[in-house]
Amino acid sequence: MRAHGGDEHGELVEARVGMVRRMDEGGVVLSSRLAEVFLNVPRHRFVPVFYRRDGGRFLPCRRTDGDPGEWAARVYADDSLITEVDGIHAEDAGRRAVTGVPTSSSTAPSLMADMLDALDVDPGARVLEVGTGTGYNAALLCRLAGTENVVTVDVSERLTAAARERLDGLGLSPVVETADGAAGAPGHAPFDRIIATCSVRRVPAAWIDQCATGGIMVVPLKGTLAGGVLARLTKIADGTAAGHLLHTPAAFMPLLSGPRPAPPPSGPEDGRRRGTPLSGSVLDDWTFSFFAQLHLGSGVEREHHRAADGAHTTVLYDPADGSRARVTDHGDRRTGAAVTAAGPRDLWAAVERAHRQWRELNRPRREWFTVRAAPRGQTMAYTSPAGRTHTWEL
Repeated sequence: MRAHGGDEHGELVEARVGMVRRMDEGGVVLSSRLAEVFLNVPRHRFVPVFYRRDGGRFLPCRRTDGDPGEWAARVYADDSLITEVDGIHAEDAGRRAVTGVPTSSSTAPSLMADMLDALDVDPGARVLEVGTGTGYNAALLCRLAGTENVVTVDVSERLTAAARERLDGLGLSPVVETADGAAGAPGHAPFDRIIATCSVRRVPAAWIDQCATGGIMVVPLKGTLAGGVLARLTKIADGTAAGHLLHTPAAFMPLLSGPRPAPPPSGPEDGRRRGTPLSGSVLDDWTFSFFAQLHLGSGVEREHHRAADGAHTTVLYDPADGSRARVTDHGDRRTGAAVTAAGPRDLWAAVERAHRQWRELNRPRREWFTVRAAPRGQTMAYTSPAGRTHTWEL
């Protein structure tokens, strides 16, 4: 096997082959075409430095820092690699540890493979990628569609400049633009395929408009809760996009577009008090939290923490109407929690209703849900075995 662009270090080639073998053995849908592109696109060229977690800190990890074989195993592990924390790129951090929230990463290869398989890219297809990141996924798309057919956009000039240079180093020359991803790439539309490597609460209208009729979009949908999902949508003749959710959970970082929301308040300290059988930690369950988000609305913010004694506290806040709720475990081995709610609606009551319905529907799997997206309205739906359809606004 000869990697595209060449590799002089045998441990890197061996690690890449091992990554593809593990993906294939792990049950990922890996067609011969996808296996070929993952074998021939060197991930390490796009992630020369990444962060590894060290408790609450993030340490830059370079090939020159230690055992090259260990570094090769890390970069070709089937894991996401954090490349930026609070805007500080790993390549710019020197050797110092940083703290904060990850703001950019290289997606786990198996998740990339699932998304690319769902995207079903043929040679010659016009492809838009929203969220260039490191450029690794753009390189895979170039191998699938042809480099002249790929457009990739990212809001970060730092990321697009680095990705453009690395793609060029492999002889790949897609269009790489620094732009607000929510606007797509109108100067290059229409597209046969659109893929996002960042999450959105609703499919941006520009993506629907710029997708050709019959075209496919693979879009991570996520509010502020833990339950991110992947939607595979087909643009139909009436101008809407319709499809279903994939089985794979996906916790992509949100699309950076427009003003940043203010952090939720820590309260409420005062308000309506009551008990609840549900701990706030129920929202940590990905199989439920995406369903809860449908009942809360995509704009509801959440903060949560666990105290030294193990008690869990969740705070929900809706910036649209000011509603707030604090849910604190009783502790002392007692079940349930105490709720303090303020504002026009009890946010935790919405979670309780969602949890009851989720159990009544026998905890439906995400791949049983369908999605319909139009510029003026977007919905998710589930049809029970009895034939009743439940619909929620996104």
